[in-house]
Amino acid sequence: MKPVHIADFSKSVALAVSFTALVVSGCVQEDYLPTNSKHYVPVPPSTVKLMSEKAMSKESPILIRSYKQESEFEIWKKDSDGKYALLKTYPMCRWSGQLGPKTREGDRQVPEGFYTLTPGQLNPNSSYYVSMNVGYPNALDKAYGRTGGLIMVHGACSSAGCMSMTDEQIAEIYALTREAFTGGQQQVQIQSMPFRMTPKNFAKFRSDPNLAFWKNLKEGSDNFEVTKQEPKIAACNKKYVFNATAKSGSFNAAEPCPQMETEPSVTRAVAEKAQEDNVQIAQIIAAGERAVKRVYVDGDQHHSFRGTTTVNGTVLTRAGRHVEVSQLNALDGVHEISVEDHSNQSLKTAVIPKATHSQPVLAKAAVQNITLPHQQIAAPQLPVTTKNFNVPVAISAGPAPTSTLYKRWFKAGDNAQAEAAMPVETIPQAISLHPSLKVSSPK
Repeated sequence: MKPVHIADFSKSVALAVSFTALVVSGCVQEDYLPTNSKHYVPVPPSTVKLMSEKAMSKESPILIRSYKQESEFEIWKKDSDGKYALLKTYPMCRWSGQLGPKTREGDRQVPEGFYTLTPGQLNPNSSYYVSMNVGYPNALDKAYGRTGGLIMVHGACSSAGCMSMTDEQIAEIYALTREAFTGGQQQVQIQSMPFRMTPKNFAKFRSDPNLAFWKNLKEGSDNFEVTKQEPKIAACNKKYVFNATAKSGSFNAAEPCPQMETEPSVTRAVAEKAQEDNVQIAQIIAAGERAVKRVYVDGDQHHSFRGTTTVNGTVLTRAGRHVEVSQLNALDGVHEISVEDHSNQSLKTAVIPKATHSQPVLAKAAVQNITLPHQQIAAPQLPVTTKNFNVPVAISAGPAPTSTLYKRWFKAGDNAQAEAAMPVETIPQAISLHPSLKVSSPK
């Protein structure tokens, strides 16, 4: 038996908790048993070397970000400056379902949102090599009555609601997580996103029924982007709130929000990033970007895994990467279907002024009154040249306008709570838009 080089960790981790529940959704059966040798697989030397090059230690904290549309899984790690930096991006071998949050057991959806991984959620005895429970459902999921559970990051390249990697990948991800817990990290934040939170993607999906929810996720993503620190997550009024402290009372995902306070410098930085992104969204729409609905037969995988072949009994991808189990589950690519554009079509004729040296953000944002999270930023009046585009030309320092630029772009508008409660389109509903697609029934 291998010597145990992290005895302190093994004492602190309650891996003997027994879950013998079968995942009805079809993801994987997870039996949490005493640890085995897979728990102690070391971090590969090449990754140790990469950490050293990036001024990171094996024991420094990590943060996980995943993106369904791009089929990518990222490990971020604190460096010597105390900020998170990207360590590695892993191509995701398999995920199932559609873009959008998980809402019920058996829907084959990978959850979207902010989740917490603790030492007790590591399982070295998984049926799919090793696994990590992402912590679904969280408080917000429960407030919406979302059902299901035991959603994993695991190996074997097969998914029915989980994020599936190759065995080699999950062994490394598991080892990196274990070493972070060994170093004293008590929980790892998982940011599970439908796609990268870019202006291009928000322009494309501006008519999606999940848009209000995705804008809420973007606010948390922006908090991380501007600070490179793990955002503090809470939920109230059926929305996530970030880096907020309750001045009285407490946060309850299903109840109205209490009085809150945030760090002004962070709030302003997030608002400025949102303004810049809003202007880019307007420009992308004005350039002719169509509104689309993206429909998967049953999820996707990273393009590097496409086109498998067998050589001497070994399954290889087009990139020569070994795949332990290639169970494609009706993988058939992705279909982008044009949908009704609920944005203001006259945006396409707007000419947005160039930023000035002294006001790079506010000059860009002068197209219209833009509603900012937590506050309004005042700005002097700036000229806007338009053709058949009748909008005010100054940013208001007063109350939020009744018709914001987001309302002109997106049918979601500002009523995030009501829109977040909109039902997620099921596969049969999506297929009604494209009858030629064939769908396997979810487990």
